[in-house]
Amino acid sequence: MGKSLIQQKRGKGSPRYRAPSFKYRGKAGFGRYESGKQITAQVLDIVHSSGHSAPLMELKYSSGESGLLQAPEGIRAGDQIEIGENSELKSGNILPLKSIPEGTSIYNIESNPGDGGKFVRTSGVFARIITKADDGIVVELPSSKRRTFMPECMAAVGVLAGSGRTEKPFLKAGTRWFAMTAKNKMWPHVSGTSMNSVSHPFGGRSSHAKGIPTQSARNSPPGRKVGKIAPKRTGRRKR
Repeated sequence: MGKSLIQQKRGKGSPRYRAPSFKYRGKAGFGRYESGKQITAQVLDIVHSSGHSAPLMELKYSSGESGLLQAPEGIRAGDQIEIGENSELKSGNILPLKSIPEGTSIYNIESNPGDGGKFVRTSGVFARIITKADDGIVVELPSSKRRTFMPECMAAVGVLAGSGRTEKPFLKAGTRWFAMTAKNKMWPHVSGTSMNSVSHPFGGRSSHAKGIPTQSARNSPPGRKVGKIAPKRTGRRKR
């Protein structure tokens, strides 16, 4: 018999588990940029958005458009930032990766030119350019993994503001609950073995550890396909 799992309830998209995006300030990313052009933007204000971990800065571009972007450390309202290949190598300025020297700290890196930025957007993080070539630029991400980007991808110079956010303890479960509810994150994380048998295939039997295997067959029904789905191997690896 299938069971209605928490993952299935969230994936369905019901209002109880839908992200409160109407509370968010808006989409943060680079504005429209035409290759070869040099534009400027003024920082109007530094704002908070519950949908983003880093502070956001409101920008007014010289083209007349306005937008939001993650704020770097040291930026303040009234500052000017430059966007283009010939921009100064200063915190907050936006340049293509091919114009940024090796070893420079960068954030909000585009995955493809023109997408507005997809990588390194969390508070307090930064990436570094490792090597540069004509066909690709290798960047070391905050996870220490290395990824190759196209030379035309844009990135912002500097370190994202909001570092130390994870160092402050929540102290109370209620405080953590309100913080998670603001972004509609699933919390608390309850183990399947700790649930009742009606709530999860691993639940029941009045104890936490039941010894039920956590691997499921590929052809298991939807309510039973939990844990390791058709693992290639199980057990401890022999050396």
